[in-house]
Amino acid sequence: QLRLVESGGGLVQPGGSLRLSCAASGFTLADYAIGWFRQAPGKEREGVSCISSSENTYYADSVKGRFTISRDNAKNTVYLQMNSLKPEDTAVYFCAAPGPSCRKRLWTIDTGYRGQGTQVTVSS
Repeated sequence: QLRLVESGGGLVQPGGSLRLSCAASGFTLADYAIGWFRQAPGKEREGVSCISSSENTYYADSVKGRFTISRDNAKNTVYLQMNSLKPEDTAVYFCAAPGPSCRKRLWTIDTGYRGQGTQVTVSS
């Protein structure tokens, strides 16, 4: 059974850093792209970043230069390093497995290919 579990969220001050992890089980991570999207109260869901099975990476303009996505297939884990965090980064962050290639609107894929989310709060 495919499963994705996010971790690493928390409360951080503006300018701080967090590293989110997306741990995969039940499938071969190397065959899949993994993407992150976020949902903040009162805001539309937003795609944040994605790394394809061939390690092409994509970032939303709002996080370029601050966030870095990486993968460790041996550990079946994808990471999202978030630096220079801003209050507007506050959201629940979800990871998803859309297939071998990245795609937009990750929140529309089957729920079985998404995690449950981890809360990130950026506040002083």
